[in-house]
Amino acid sequence: MNQQPELTSPAPASSDATNPQTSATQDAARIALGLMLVTAGTSHLTFAREPFKAQVPPWLPLDPDTVVLQSGVAEIALGSTLLVLPKQKALLGRIAGAFFTCVFPGNIAQYQHRRSAFGLDTDEKRFARLFFQPVLVAWALWSTGALHNKRGANRLP
Repeated sequence: MNQQPELTSPAPASSDATNPQTSATQDAARIALGLMLVTAGTSHLTFAREPFKAQVPPWLPLDPDTVVLQSGVAEIALGSTLLVLPKQKALLGRIAGAFFTCVFPGNIAQYQHRRSAFGLDTDEKRFARLFFQPVLVAWALWSTGALHNKRGANRLP
């Protein structure tokens, strides 16, 4: 018998739940998110320290300045790891999504207590800002492949 060698495709890049394969667009979005977090974190520690205090809920039993400083350090750390640890991107995406969820009460407090900061000087602007937090959560999850399903596709829930 004359057998032809079997033609095979190259094996796809390794993709699993801890390091899913992401597109170039997702990778660029992850890098942009990392840079944004580093920038925002740096602003917490420097020139925007006072405006960020407007987002600290009054019911939080911590000094607002301490909260702003600690959240700034957390943002710098999270943004940096998104940039330099791509093999941990899915885990970091989940952490970033959780972080954005955890700081959402600050956006609500700013709206409820009518605190002006960052150009959010009307109730309408403060209310509109509330709709951007879910966008940040989705950005973190999508750009890192944290929404990876078993077929290798990334999807929003």
